[in-house]
Order: sequence, then C-alpha cells, then structure tokens
Amino acid sequence: MRLNKISLQHYRNYEAVTLAFPKTLNIFLGENAQGKTNLLEGIYVLAMTRSHRTSNEKELINWHGQAAKISGIVEKKSGKIPLEMTISNKGRKTKVNHIEQKRLSSYIGQLNVILFAPEDLSLVKGSPQIRRKFIDMELGQVNPIYLYDLVQYQAVLKQRNQYLKQLVEKKQTDTVYLDILTEQLAEFGGKVLFARLTFVKKLEHWANLLHQKISHQKETLTIEYAASISDLTAEQTLEEMQQVLLKSLMEQRKRELFKANTFLGPHRDDLLFMVNDQNVQTYGSQGQQRTTALSVKLAEIDLMYSETGEYPILLLDDVMSELDNERQLHLLETIEGKVQTFLTTTSLDHLNDKLTVEPDIFYVHQGEIERK
Repeated sequence: MRLNKISLQHYRNYEAVTLAFPKTLNIFLGENAQGKTNLLEGIYVLAMTRSHRTSNEKELINWHGQAAKISGIVEKKSGKIPLEMTISNKGRKTKVNHIEQKRLSSYIGQLNVILFAPEDLSLVKGSPQIRRKFIDMELGQVNPIYLYDLVQYQAVLKQRNQYLKQLVEKKQTDTVYLDILTEQLAEFGGKVLFARLTFVKKLEHWANLLHQKISHQKETLTIEYAASISDLTAEQTLEEMQQVLLKSLMEQRKRELFKANTFLGPHRDDLLFMVNDQNVQTYGSQGQQRTTALSVKLAEIDLMYSETGEYPILLLDDVMSELDNERQLHLLETIEGKVQTFLTTTSLDHLNDKLTVEPDIFYVHQGEIERK
C-alpha cells in the first residue's frame, strides 16, 4: 500500500498544498511549529477520519476557510483509490472513489496507517485508556466490523449509565428496561472482547519476535489482556464470552444501582506487558519500557500485512530523536524496502549515516513545503 499523492486545503496552517510521493522514504525537515506534524496529522485524518491530537475538529480548519479538505490517491494491489475527507461545521464527509460513505466502517481500512510519535513511548507506562485506544485504532483498521460493534457498545453503555443514574435519582426499582440494556451491552461487549483477545494474541507473536531481536535474544515479551471480568479466557467462544459478561454484569447489579455506573466490560480493560515474566510497566527499566513500546508499534506492520495482504503506511513524528542509536537502527531495518514511510525531523544529522535508501526530502517553513 502506498500514498501516491495528497492535497490539503484550508487545513491547519496550510492554505493549499499538493504533494506527490514517488519514493518509499519521505522526510519532512524544518524547525518546530512550521507544519511538519500538521502534514502527518493530515495523512492520519485521511486514513482514520479523526485526529490523534484533538477531539475538536474545528481546530483542523484553517481560520481563512469554512471547511478543511484532505484528498489523496492510495495505490493498492487492487488498483488506485481516490479518498476524500471534508471537515466543516456540519460535520465530516468521506468519499471513496468519489462516492460518499455513510458508514465509518465502509471508509476506514482503505488507507492503513501506523503513527509513531514520542508520546507513543508512553504506551507501556501510560494510563489504561491509552492502551485501550491503541487497540481500538489498530484493530479497527484491519477489522471494520469491530468498529461497528465498538460504536454500538459505547452507545448502549452511555444509555445504560444514564438509566442507572435515573433509577438512583428517582429511587425507582423497576429494572425491566435495565435488563434489556444489559443484554444488549453483553451482546456487543462480547463481540468487542472476542475481537480484542484474538488481536492481542497475534500482536504478541509479532512483537515478541522484534523484542527478542532488539534485546539480542535476552528478553521474551508476552502481552496479556487484563479483563475486568475474572472468568474471561482467550479459549472461550464468542457466545461463551457474551454469557460470561452478562452473568458478571447481573452479579454487579446492587453495586451499579448504588454507584449509578457500569463497572465491568471492555471500557474498563487493560493490557499487561511482561518481559521475562516480569511486569515491565511496574518493574521494567526505562530502556525495557521503550524497547517494549517500539516492539509493539513495529509489530503492527507485519500484523496488518498478515491480515490484509498490504503493508500499512508508517508515520514517524519526530520519534527518531527520542530513540538511541541501536533502537533507531532496528526501526529503520524493520521498515527498509517494504513500508512507505513519512518522517518528520528538525535535523538530518542523526540519520545520514543510517539511511540505506535515498529519501525524498521536503523542507517545511511556515505552512509552505519545498522539495529539496
């Protein structure tokens, strides 16, 4: 998979820019706050329909324009596909092959991207919410049905919490409607859990291979899905997971009615990273935590290829300066020759002696881009 071309109109600090990418490695060079990250964010938004940096879509629209538009040409084994994304006060509009897409699951997956920024090094050490978002964004690209189930789960969860609050405030005891919502939550929640557990097992396989390589075969990485439900196992069928979730929710009924909240389910789950059977989040060194984060992020490349038959596009947002020489080399070796890469940096000094392919270099200055 390749992104052959991208156009940004009224996006962030770009009035209008169109770039073609004939080479595999594309480097955006410039000082901070010039627009390098905005460009990578634009590619990410074209793929995922939303930004990784803000939930306020109005921030993406240039103050000179009423709407921001991102369009691109994606080349896959099946041919070239035009994509288009428009953001305005009326919301988002997406097109594939010039045809508007009503459902998110019909759009996401047309362009698969992996974003690696300095904050991703906190994937291991950061909050459970960061790890849940990581699973949802990556799994959603290779399994569009997962996105649909997740959205349905989140909608029922919101509705259920509102009804629990209503029951508590009004001191009502009629729980018939709550039972209906609980069954719906277990149905979609079970689907989310089944997809996540399958994904984590595959992710562990690819991440461990990379982790062993980076650690010179001294460390083994395992990834555990830490469910909020104690009776959940990876060996269970979808129907069994749904039943386990339903049973667990019913057992929590008194507590839920007291606290007006849903305490169990995918929205409360986490990932555990174990290096040589030791929890690296709690006991690992900073070097082990960074190696784990790097292994997990790079594992997505081969995982996506195994699932879709296409390599994703890699976005590296000023991450090279955060890695030591050895980890930089492992990153470049992993992507060399097979993954189209877009990289931002303020200097080429730390890269010149490590690059084995000739890059396209773009100089970014105050929302203007010049190919060097």
